[in-house]
Amino acid sequence: MIPARPLPASAVPVDSAAGHVVEDTVFRKISWRVMPLVLIAYVFAFLDRINIGYAQLQMKQDLAFSDAVYGLGAGIFFVTYLLFEVPSNLLLEKIGARLTFLRIMVLWGIASAATAFVTAPWHFYVIRMLLGLFEAGFFPGIILYLTYWYPSQRRGRVTGLFLFGMPITGVLGGPLSGTIMSGMEGLGGMHGWQWLFLVEGLPTVLLGFVLYRMLPNGPARAPWLNTAEKVLVQSVLDADHRGEAKAGHQGRLAAALADPKTYVLAFVYFCCACAVYTLTFWLPTMIKGLGIAPIATIGWYTAVPYIFGALGVLVISRSSDRFKERRWHVGGTLVLGAVALASTSFLGAAVVPVMVLLSVASFCIFGGGSLFWSIPPTYLGRDAAAAGIAVISSLGILGGFVSPTLIGWIKSATGSIQIGLLGLIALVIGGGLTILLGLPKSAVRVGPGENTSTH
Repeated sequence: MIPARPLPASAVPVDSAAGHVVEDTVFRKISWRVMPLVLIAYVFAFLDRINIGYAQLQMKQDLAFSDAVYGLGAGIFFVTYLLFEVPSNLLLEKIGARLTFLRIMVLWGIASAATAFVTAPWHFYVIRMLLGLFEAGFFPGIILYLTYWYPSQRRGRVTGLFLFGMPITGVLGGPLSGTIMSGMEGLGGMHGWQWLFLVEGLPTVLLGFVLYRMLPNGPARAPWLNTAEKVLVQSVLDADHRGEAKAGHQGRLAAALADPKTYVLAFVYFCCACAVYTLTFWLPTMIKGLGIAPIATIGWYTAVPYIFGALGVLVISRSSDRFKERRWHVGGTLVLGAVALASTSFLGAAVVPVMVLLSVASFCIFGGGSLFWSIPPTYLGRDAAAAGIAVISSLGILGGFVSPTLIGWIKSATGSIQIGLLGLIALVIGGGLTILLGLPKSAVRVGPGENTSTH
């Protein structure tokens, strides 16, 4: 595995108070060097994934696409995404993060920009499947990559910081997408939604080369860490995984597939994905349903729930690390978020109450959903992490296919998204209860030698 280049045997003590100060300083240095890059990359990734939610406000009319066509196209992305996540994560271990992220970002940027030229439903389906194929492995790859740098007790906060890119994309992407579509409509004989895909897709290609140039494969390859700092990081990571057995790629994958807890976690992530992609793919439509018509205005309105989603990611992850507790912070917030989102179905076009509930739902769903990813790496262990994270992500990401497809089909059949919304929300509540009742506290280590809280 590329990040595991041998380091000197001497170790920097980290048990004393002074040692903890040194350790904090080193990991702060790592965070300043690594986290901005992966955060920006995820912002571009999520923007290229969800901008279809804004584009469909124009392209459905221009291309005569029904809600069912849009829902299937939005969701079919996740079919090919699922198929190629595990191979991509295993390949990352062989060739390193830099080459993996370069390949992913260049190809997905090109595919996203090419969406501007679809003219028929089958074009739409093909390009969305290609986008899923090319982007597969990016998200689980980053989750795995963070385990190369951070021990379990620090991973809740940094995972939350990485996933902070998801709601931040909504905050920035809504107004940006609305402005592009309104301001560039007709420019060069192209529609605003076409410019949207070009303007937001092509910069991802350039960003892929930036990451290749600036992102090390791991601590041992970081030129900005001195030898003592590299030793310290390695000793902390080794202490975090002390006693774990090692296995080859096939053994890791087989172990992950044979472990029932893998499927419990996959189901919970499936429910998280249903909640997140219900919000991201259908939020512009829900805002429009409140009687707000101008596309640019819809973009600004959608930013409000995403602001609260961003706060949720920061607040819930910090609270979880502080109290050394994961299950209630994930499961409890998913239940609360689902109830808030379901409640919007009973308020009609009351703008202020609906916006308040959407903001509460976004706070809980994004916050709890992002914190979820601090659980699989610590539970699965270092050697099972690559395969296990990818298996959980691959199975769970089907929620991203189910939620937009089902809601799109129901909206086409009934003219309303409320029935589909309520069904999906019941599923999300089930996911929250599953992590509370189906995952024992012993499976959620928050730090070496620490037990989870009794909350």
